[in-house]
Amino acid sequence: MNDTVILFTRNGLGDAPPELSRLLAVNFAGLLAQSPEPPGALLFYGEGVKLACEGSPVIDALRRIEARGASLLLCRTCLDYFGLLDRTAAGKIGGMPDILSALSAAAKVVSA
Repeated sequence: MNDTVILFTRNGLGDAPPELSRLLAVNFAGLLAQSPEPPGALLFYGEGVKLACEGSPVIDALRRIEARGASLLLCRTCLDYFGLLDRTAAGKIGGMPDILSALSAAAKVVSA
């Protein structure tokens, strides 16, 4: 399993206007789903949790990445804050200790 972790903290990718940010996330997730080896984990906190919830334009790609063995971990506190605990569509809900553990175990962390 790959020991790279990708960190999503925004409802999109990069610091761009919302439409562009979401388009970049769709492109990134689609390419990641097709890559030869998926990352070990994708971590979502802050507004990033919205990417793994119903209605997100990247859900299908995230499900494909997860099916290929990557762990998707969503921050419970963040989901609760945004009222999304019952709208998750990919990944598992965890706490900040789980996120810290995944970050500590990673050889490389990429912030998307």
